[in-house]
Formats: sequence, structure tokens, C-alpha cells
Amino acid sequence: MTTAPQRKDAARNWERIVAVAREVVDDGTPLQLNDIARRTGMGVGTVYRHFPTAEALLETVATPSLEALGAHGEQALADANPQRALTDFLTRTIEAQVTDAALSPVTAAPQDALPRTTELKRTLRSLGEQLFARARAAEVVRGDLTSDDLVPLMCGVAFAANMHTSPATRLQTARRYLTALLEGLYTSPEP
Repeated sequence: MTTAPQRKDAARNWERIVAVAREVVDDGTPLQLNDIARRTGMGVGTVYRHFPTAEALLETVATPSLEALGAHGEQALADANPQRALTDFLTRTIEAQVTDAALSPVTAAPQDALPRTTELKRTLRSLGEQLFARARAAEVVRGDLTSDDLVPLMCGVAFAANMHTSPATRLQTARRYLTALLEGLYTSPEP
């Protein structure tokens, strides 16, 4: 008996677990590993071998969004206009927060289950700080704000959009709230 088919089966199982977890999270159902096992038709032991905790599974579900935001942040750093770069990064961040139900609980968690999550969150924080510092150096950001203010402000926008709108209008509302926030963040309106 060779190990290659087992690896393919294990990879398929992993993908199926993550896909079902994505559906569960998107439906707003709390993520429980026993429930995932039932929904996938796998044994509980199989699910636990891949994901020892629900937090590890949730972080895995959120990883593509975290990676995409990191890539976008890197692209924003290449933009010569610091105000536009910061605006674009914050806009993408808000859009991700209101369209990916796994993102907010993962980014808000005080501890991470997976080292990759810690690395991605650290990268995103660093990118936000760099983009903010560039905007600050260009004197387009109010002097009384710091990069530490960005996370709670962005969380507030995402929370308000998630709590006070329907799913159909959530993204549009989040963008409107972010625009209002940005008008208060910058020293002058973006051209």
C-alpha cells in the first residue's frame, strides 16, 4: 500500500472540511467541529486531526482574505499618492470585513491558534502603520491621530455596517460610513 493515495484523500478531506466550514460561517452559524464532521459525513476524529480547535478552522477559513489584504497592502505601498494608497487599503479592509464573516472574529481574537494567522495579522498591522506613516509624512492625515487609532475606527465602521444594515446593502453602507470616517481623518479631501 502506498502513501500517495492517503495524502490525496487527506487533502480532499481538508478541502471539504474548509469548504463546509466556509458555508457554515457565511450562514452565521457558530463553528463547531462536531457539526462540521456531521455536515461533511466524516468522522469526528478526521476533522480533529486536521483542525484541533474550531479557532484553527476559523482562522483557516479567514486565511485567503488575510492573504489578499496583505497583497493589496503591498500594492498600496507602491502607490506614489500616500492619501490614495491609505484610502484604498482601508477601503479594501472594510470591504473584506463586511463580506467575509470569518475575518472580524479572527482579527479581533486576542490569541491565534495558528502561527500563520499571527504572521498575517502582524503583516497587516505593519502595512497599515506604514501607509499611515506615509500619509502622516505627507501631512494629509490629521495631526491628532495615530496609526493605533485606525484599528478601532475601522472596527467601528465594520460593526456599524454589519449590525445596522441588511446583507443586501451592507457593502454600500460600509463604504458610505468609511467615506465619512475618511473625511474626518484627512486634513483635506482627497482629490
